[in-house]
This record gives sequence, C-alpha cells and structure tokens, in this order.
Amino acid sequence: MFGTDEHPRDTTTETLAGLKVLHPEIPDAVVTAGNSAGINDAAAALVIGSSDCATRRGLTPLARIRGWASVGVEIEHTGMAPVSSIPLALKRSGLTLDDVDLFEINEAFATMAVACTRDLGLDESIVNVNGSGISLGHPIAATGARMVVSIVHELARRDSRIGVVAMCAGGGMGSALVIERI
Repeated sequence: MFGTDEHPRDTTTETLAGLKVLHPEIPDAVVTAGNSAGINDAAAALVIGSSDCATRRGLTPLARIRGWASVGVEIEHTGMAPVSSIPLALKRSGLTLDDVDLFEINEAFATMAVACTRDLGLDESIVNVNGSGISLGHPIAATGARMVVSIVHELARRDSRIGVVAMCAGGGMGSALVIERI
C-alpha cells in the first residue's frame, strides 16, 4: 500500500531554472532533471484478445487496436522516432493525422514530445492532455501499458474515438499504436 506518490515534488520556477543541464558538452543543451521524466513505480493492466474471446468470456472491450508500427532511426535521433512511427501506424490503419482525437507521446524529456508535436504539425491541445512522463512518471517497463490505459480512458471521458500512443526506445527505436474506442 502506498500513502504518498513518489513523483510530484514541490518546486518553483527559480529552482527549475537553477538546475544544471544533463549534457553540457552539447551546445545550447536545455535538458535538466526538471524537464525529464522521473523513474517511477507503476502498474497498468491490459487484456488483449479477439472479440470472439471477449464474447465467450462475457467481457466488454473498451477499445480495439487499429494498427501499429515500429521503426528504426539513427541513434542520435532516437527521441524523434515517433515522427516516423506515427504516420506509418496511421497509414497501416487507413487513417491520417486529421482522424486522430488524442495523442499520447511519451515524454522521457519535454524536448522530445514538443519537437515531435511540432514536426508532425499536431494541435498541442490534443497531445498529452493529462501530462505524460514528466507529470505522471516514467515506469520504464510499464510505460507503454500506462499510456494505453490513459488514452483509452481519456477517449471514453471525452466521448472520442481515435487515439495514438507513441514512444521512442533506446538504440534508435520508435513505436506507435493506433487505438479505436468501441
């Protein structure tokens, strides 16, 4: 049983502004511990199966997977991998960026989510609407499941239909998943 959330901390703009950059060897570096996701504990559960399986067990599905994509990019561009994986997943789903109601782009570092949002030309008001890794924490092995649970419930709350979850992974990987609320 937990009595305290380990991630949110009291801070001020002044405290954040005073943090040292993580990679001072990079010109104009801006990534600090204050705009990076914390490593957190978390739990999320997904049940993935066919509609026939759900019917046989008396389950009511919340959503279905429309499509997905995994891509590889140059390692120095790992953080931008969602820029490649999102359009590919949408194409495989027969959809476009304009068909999407909500995006959840993992936010290991704020700069990554902002850059991906801008490069894809997304409306910022439908990206990471409840925060992402920085505000919710980054539970590493559970991050993808946490993101899917978050977007499925937010689609239902808004009575929306299509959501996309995307993230990069170490070594130049990127993945995206297209979810349809049913």
